[in-house]
Amino acid sequence: MAVSAVLFDNDGTLVDTRESIAQAFHHAFRTVLGAEPSDEELLRLVGQPLRTQMEALAPVHADDLLVAYRAYNRVHHDELIRSFPHTEEALRRLKERNVKLAVVTSKMHALAEHGLELFGLDDYFTLLIGSDDSDRHKPDPGPLIQCARELGVASGRCVYVGDSPYDIQAARGAHMISVAALWGMFDEDVLEAEQPDFLASDILDVVDIVQDIAS
Repeated sequence: MAVSAVLFDNDGTLVDTRESIAQAFHHAFRTVLGAEPSDEELLRLVGQPLRTQMEALAPVHADDLLVAYRAYNRVHHDELIRSFPHTEEALRRLKERNVKLAVVTSKMHALAEHGLELFGLDDYFTLLIGSDDSDRHKPDPGPLIQCARELGVASGRCVYVGDSPYDIQAARGAHMISVAALWGMFDEDVLEAEQPDFLASDILDVVDIVQDIAS
């Protein structure tokens, strides 16, 4: 079976935003609640829309936390995000195989696009689905199904690459091939527990996976 499209999560998969997210979370909780939970507690829900995370962590204060988080992020986002090794090479090699590339993220569309632009990755993608582009959100498969439909490809011929349990759950629900990105924010045992179709320790592994599926 040939793969028609490879879909990627953004945070922790295409762009290293761990420090940006962690610092914005700590600032928000320190400002609004005068307390700073651990990174583990704050980052365990990353991969879902930010409002969903805030409502799960502190429902009564979610609105104020969102305001504080976004204010900090507007100022510090660009200085804190980093690129992952080999990302552009992997995207170029997938493009050479005539595979369509897209992004499905729980981040707002404009901010995700901006992060990709910072590292010259945006031109590789035919489509970007952000949290504000869909009424449904990971782990619901809706955004992935929407992406496949807009690309004009069958879900079963799509690979979805992500670093969170919610990515793997969404891929399974969309009947896509799931690849767990082990270079991201979640530990390998957390991702293995979701039983992804493939594990990838480096984004270049995704190219090999696509080739293996085809052969």
